[in-house]
Amino acid sequence: MKGCFRLRKGFTTGSCSAAAAKAAAYMLLSGKEKLNIEIETPAGVMFNADIVDIIRDESQVSCAVIKDGGDDPDVTSGSHVVATVSIIEAKDAGECSIVIDGGFGVGRVTLPGLDQPVGNAAINHVPREMIEKEVLEVCKLFDFCGKLCVIISVPEGEELAGHTFNPRLGIVGGISILGTTGVVEPMSTKAIIDTIKVELSQKKALGFTTAFVTPGNYGLKFMKDNYDYDLDKSVKCSNFIGETVDLACELGFETLALTGHIGKLVKVAGGIMNTHSHEADARMEILSACAIKAGADAELARKILSCLNTEEALHHIEAAGLLQPTMDIVLERILFYLDFRAQGKIKNECILYSNEFGLLAESQGFPLSRGERGPVDLCSEPTEAEAEKKLSAQLTDEGM
Repeated sequence: MKGCFRLRKGFTTGSCSAAAAKAAAYMLLSGKEKLNIEIETPAGVMFNADIVDIIRDESQVSCAVIKDGGDDPDVTSGSHVVATVSIIEAKDAGECSIVIDGGFGVGRVTLPGLDQPVGNAAINHVPREMIEKEVLEVCKLFDFCGKLCVIISVPEGEELAGHTFNPRLGIVGGISILGTTGVVEPMSTKAIIDTIKVELSQKKALGFTTAFVTPGNYGLKFMKDNYDYDLDKSVKCSNFIGETVDLACELGFETLALTGHIGKLVKVAGGIMNTHSHEADARMEILSACAIKAGADAELARKILSCLNTEEALHHIEAAGLLQPTMDIVLERILFYLDFRAQGKIKNECILYSNEFGLLAESQGFPLSRGERGPVDLCSEPTEAEAEKKLSAQLTDEGM
């Protein structure tokens, strides 16, 4: 639900691929046209798909299903997921086998740590299983024995890939064919967390022992400008700080190095592990408490509590001569709650910064050498709201 409206679910590119492959196999083996097909998704939800773009000849059949992501902000919605099925070998008896590969607009894996090995088409294992299951069902219906080839392509895929995380993940030439349930949950939190896991998994497979993490574009720019750190080596975790700590522990990283703006990470200093404003917001309360511990009086606490944003509050704290001790306390509390979440499974380090004041606090063991301190020019960057909206639109079950 969103407000009083029920959001509409959609179907993944994996479901579209399986439906198109099933329809193409049916038309190839029966010789009859098929304009509609039904498959069962791994979630148990039936997908009744319209079949378009049919091209038939004696040796192969090609057809498409138009992707509908429902009410999820999915960049692949409206794209044509095409399956081309051909006969490699026909036998009088025996079993049927399926060869699955990607065609135009489906990316190819070039870096380790993803669902598929280097060199394979970026068709994840669940969609592959779905395609095989549905096509084998058709083979059994028509008593076909032998080997079929299924090629999945997406005509719009190469262009769409530029709006996804595929270039960062080392998937070139198109989008990925994804989905674990076959169903796209609108505004899926799980999809975002799954994508964070994919990025962390890839960094681990590439030999990283430290997971460099930041909530968004601001943090990436700060790391680049102040530490000359390669942006492609870091992972954006959006608001999901707690889940990212869990994943880093699960994947066996030795260290998690978190960099973030004070306005986001001050929430973590209060034990808030999902920093989205819809979940919780106690920025001024936490800042005022830390300032009081650093020596602030009641008047300064009242000024902080009346502020609209953390940058404004920092000016009041600086004017009182308490900026550094306050930030040290904020950092101490952030590390406390990160460590509490990790339960000794990983070493946590953190950097806090501000747009106006630059570096505010840095844990002693942060695994990068510090550049020159100072304010960061973020004028060319989108606002935090714009950055988060773009990220949530990209990090969906279909938007990798």
